[in-house]
Amino acid sequence: MTDLSMPPTVSAAGLTLRYGSTAALDDVSLRLGAGVTGLLGPNGAGKTTLLRVLATAVPADRGAFTVLGHDPSTTAGRQNVRRALGYLPQMPGFHPDFTAFAFVDYVAILKEMTDRAARHREVRRVLDEVDLGDVRGKRIRRLSGGMRQRVALAAALVGDPGFLVLDEPTVGLDPEQRMRFRELIASAGEGRTVLLSTHQTEDVAMLCHRVIVMAGGRVRFEGTPAELTARADGRVWSSAERDPGARAGWRTGTGSFRNVGHPPEGATLVEPTLEDGYLLTLDPSDAASASSSEVTA
Repeated sequence: MTDLSMPPTVSAAGLTLRYGSTAALDDVSLRLGAGVTGLLGPNGAGKTTLLRVLATAVPADRGAFTVLGHDPSTTAGRQNVRRALGYLPQMPGFHPDFTAFAFVDYVAILKEMTDRAARHREVRRVLDEVDLGDVRGKRIRRLSGGMRQRVALAAALVGDPGFLVLDEPTVGLDPEQRMRFRELIASAGEGRTVLLSTHQTEDVAMLCHRVIVMAGGRVRFEGTPAELTARADGRVWSSAERDPGARAGWRTGTGSFRNVGHPPEGATLVEPTLEDGYLLTLDPSDAASASSSEVTA
């Protein structure tokens, strides 16, 4: 849990960015402290745009933010933010002929590590941290998908950044690879701020101490995973058939239907999950889905 008496790692106010008539970000304000914060939302919610703005990859039309006290609106401030940042984009770009070591070393050079011996020590350190030290000389094209993701994470960890931005890092990974990646993210969140964008609600439930839900470029919820789950208390029920009045419903492995929404009188209520709370938060007809514009995570 974030100590609100401590200065935030990231502080943003009124971030707004439009692409034509579409508001990718619509007056988003947030404060992020140490630990792992999950960022949930449907496709087109504005999650990746928010990450790219915070990573200084694209500028916002309006609003301001700081990272570790650095203001990216100035050239010097933008350079300081990038030095303090580790960024794993949704689709990392790899040169297939690079070895794992060469790729991370290249990123270290971009981060202005000019002392070759010290830089190579750092490259070996981060590759060991993601358990790739024994394959650092292997070409990236010969690595599995999970290993490639770990190479990208190692590159993001170069220089021990205080702010780590991860965009869908577990997408496409098998269950064993995802479990290993969760371990790495949890470890990375010790002593630094991690913002994790994901569609995997189970990743948020297992990893995150805070969660933000976005839709339509705005923040719809911020709080703890337990608080998001609690939004579905008394709103999930089991039935022999799918309830046509449910917000969502599906047949489970037992043959019964799990329904989410407004249960009929006498319904058999079941324990809600974080995913249930998330689905209800996205429901525009639900009073509980009122948007929030100020986030403290």
